[in-house]
Amino acid sequence: MSGNNKLETISNLFEGKETRSVWDAEKEEYFFSVVDVIGALTESKIPRNYWSDLKRKLIDEGSELHEKIVQLKMKAKDGKFRETDTLDTQGILRLIESVPSSKAEPFKLWLAQMGKERIDEVFDPEIAINRAIDYYRNKGYSDKWIETRLKGILDRKKLTDIWKENGIKGNYEYALLTNDIYKTWSGMKASEYKTYKNIRKESLRDNMTDVEVALTDLGEIATRELAKKHKPQGLKANRKIAKAGGEVAKTARDDLEQKLGESVISSNNQLDYQYLDDNKKLESKNNTKK
Repeated sequence: MSGNNKLETISNLFEGKETRSVWDAEKEEYFFSVVDVIGALTESKIPRNYWSDLKRKLIDEGSELHEKIVQLKMKAKDGKFRETDTLDTQGILRLIESVPSSKAEPFKLWLAQMGKERIDEVFDPEIAINRAIDYYRNKGYSDKWIETRLKGILDRKKLTDIWKENGIKGNYEYALLTNDIYKTWSGMKASEYKTYKNIRKESLRDNMTDVEVALTDLGEIATRELAKKHKPQGLKANRKIAKAGGEVAKTARDDLEQKLGESVISSNNQLDYQYLDDNKKLESKNNTKK
């Protein structure tokens, strides 16, 4: 299920089978047509009927999967848009486990292997680190870049640890503080920055220039040091500090841009594919990372 110059997603599990999907930019999540997945996993000539029976069975069994279904409009073969049952990535993986079909067995074996690898990493975290290094190398990143990236991850963890000590709870509050830093120095929230670079679930930092990464790191390091010094408690006080940290990076950005005579914010990304429209259509760019 892996390979160079290939986007590894749920859709790749069903090569040769159309799997419609919708990108939710706010949730940063794909939602896949359940009927299309059922059609790829089974021999059913009428996947819609198969799904109707399976859905009834899941309800009778008290499965929570039914509660995860989201109805979204998708383009049908006749060109019209109709309400369609969809599931996010986690839901689709759970659906695969629920389909009693021989065609689903290869996918179940793949899921079992993925689960084993994650469990092995619990006992030996170095496996996860080596996996990340191999992943970045396969993507064409240099060892120097990888070293800097891993250090950045550690620095980010130091910041979130400080936030936790200062009473910040949950991913929502962490995201707010992160956006305060980004918005202050770049003029964009993280989601807006990703849209500007035409990326979706991909890591924003993995698609930044070295200058953008440096400014991001500076904003977070400044925020961390200010938070350590002033020990703000609660979201409101920490947001004020996050904006102050972002101001440090903004000052550095303004100074550099004044000397360069141009913006250091780039719309370029490091992808070897591109999104063509709001549906899950990709096209290889065959670019090389340095």
